[in-house]
Amino acid sequence: MIMEKHLVATAAVIYLAGGCFWGTQRLFSSLPGVIDTQTGYANSVVSSPSYKQVCTGSTDAAETVRVTYDADVISLPEILDFYWKSVDPYSLNRQGGDRGTQYRTGIYYTDPASGLVADEYIGRKQAEADREIMIEVLPLANFYPAEEYHQDYLLKNPGGYCHVNPALFAEARDYIPKSVTNAMSAAADSGLTPMQYAVTRHGATEPPFRNEYWDNFEPGIYVDIISGEPLFVSSDKFESGCGWPAFSRPLSADAVTAREDTSHNMVRTEIRAAGTDSHLGHVFPDGPAESGGLRYCINSAALRFVPLSKMEAEGYGKYIPLVVAR
Repeated sequence: MIMEKHLVATAAVIYLAGGCFWGTQRLFSSLPGVIDTQTGYANSVVSSPSYKQVCTGSTDAAETVRVTYDADVISLPEILDFYWKSVDPYSLNRQGGDRGTQYRTGIYYTDPASGLVADEYIGRKQAEADREIMIEVLPLANFYPAEEYHQDYLLKNPGGYCHVNPALFAEARDYIPKSVTNAMSAAADSGLTPMQYAVTRHGATEPPFRNEYWDNFEPGIYVDIISGEPLFVSSDKFESGCGWPAFSRPLSADAVTAREDTSHNMVRTEIRAAGTDSHLGHVFPDGPAESGGLRYCINSAALRFVPLSKMEAEGYGKYIPLVVAR
């Protein structure tokens, strides 16, 4: 699963110290749901320390990776499961062949809620352990990005030193987050495909130019994938170049509802199906002027297309005049 590296409305951040940050960054950059990673030095008593200074042990900084993740895709406990597997949790100031305070293990947070999750996670592990866990859980005091050559080091130098078991990289890459498996289960229960469920129930957006109806201009009617209620007709569909089905208007004013959408750091008008409250897409003021100037940009996954030749048989006969003459 490949995750696009962009900030989303549900982005969250956790800072993980797990020994040499080369391997820790490689691990979490492989994990689905992780948006971005950066190596750096956390909780230093020296401002903007260099790698050379950190190696002296005089800065009290820990080699740390800042992990930015989509909390709607992967949870913090899931991330901590991989962190736990990547370290020796009982070792103090030592991971692999590296020794020193800069190689200590730690989970650092800026959000108190994340701190509670981390405390509870390590608390559960400690209750199951027969010796003391050396992973510290603390608020982040500071974080200074490491030098550029430390960023994505193992991608630039595949044969470089790494204390993390390479098999864990593959496990992270192939991991399916619980949010995905839950959605797949819910989709199966609802009779929808995972994409249809994600779009209609969770407001997801399908890929442009890789959806069922973006280039379909056959005469017919588009209905709600869940209820079968008529939503749009082919005579109002036009080529917009956006990669999704585009309509100049809905079949009727009461077929859809509109509301403000401020997700993803944008202000847009979301369009939902009136009958099922399913997310359909958005409306923009850049449609054909001769048709009213609007563009209803709709996900194919929210729709089912009924061709003109089957409309009568499927009970949509009264809408045929709209398809033919509108």
